[in-house]
Amino acid sequence: MTEPPPTPPGGALPPRRERTSLGLLELLVATDGHGSISAAARALGISQPSASAGLRRLEKHLGLELVARSTRGARLTETGRATATWAREVIDASDRFETSAAALREAPSARIRLAASLTIAEYLAPRWLATLAAAAPGAAPDVELLVRNSRAVMELVLSDDAELGFIESSTMRRGLRSRTLAHDELVVVVAPTHPWAARRRHTATIDELLGGGLVVRERGSGTRETLEKSLVAAGARLPDHLPYLGSTASLKTAVQHGSAVAVLSRLTVAEDLERGTLVRIDVPGLDLSRRLRMIWKDGADLSAPARRIAALATGAP
Repeated sequence: MTEPPPTPPGGALPPRRERTSLGLLELLVATDGHGSISAAARALGISQPSASAGLRRLEKHLGLELVARSTRGARLTETGRATATWAREVIDASDRFETSAAALREAPSARIRLAASLTIAEYLAPRWLATLAAAAPGAAPDVELLVRNSRAVMELVLSDDAELGFIESSTMRRGLRSRTLAHDELVVVVAPTHPWAARRRHTATIDELLGGGLVVRERGSGTRETLEKSLVAAGARLPDHLPYLGSTASLKTAVQHGSAVAVLSRLTVAEDLERGTLVRIDVPGLDLSRRLRMIWKDGADLSAPARRIAALATGAP
């Protein structure tokens, strides 16, 4: 392929001039591709005189002899063929630009990144996103949902790695604002074969809970923080060394297939309690109620998609 002329020594470029018409470049490319001006004119749906006049304007604009004219007809010069090669690259680039612009028009109108703690991500966020998609088929924002514990969610929002966050923690980092989404409670659960499940009132004391095979979430989770604060309020504390697991599913499995005891959100075990695969144990004197909250960075100007999701999450009209 013929290479374009090199840049002048020292990297200096010629003075900027009016850009060449894409239509004239397309005419030149068509002439080269179809072999004659008349064939190019037919392909482009214009008259031959208009095509000839267009090539003359292009020659004048570029200061190049592109067409050799004689009594036997007209044909592109070597310079004309080389210029047509470069022009074809411009036309192809223009086509890619138009295609990309069309793809953007057809793509979702916006993209947003959210971060949510495990309980909210698994049991609440899918409902909001499904409602959002149903309300605007094909035009809902493109949502990326990061699932972390409450502490990590706050860090993501503070570092601008997530526009909105959803947490279970009662403690909030400085630099954040919040709004309550819902009220939740934690429940103590055991397997149906556990000795506590055979008790008439399905109760246990706080001391029994702490010494009865308790498994907990990792530090930084909202569920663990709620349990720790509830124990402190009741004059007790979580033992220093307890088995911990990083997900609700793993805790439920540990309870259902062993003698473990877990404290989990009512949202996460409602179906298990209804089916009888888990049994709820009441612990008098232990208040395990909590708030689920939406958080955002203080002073942040939320995008339109973020405001739509926030309205869904908080039940605002």
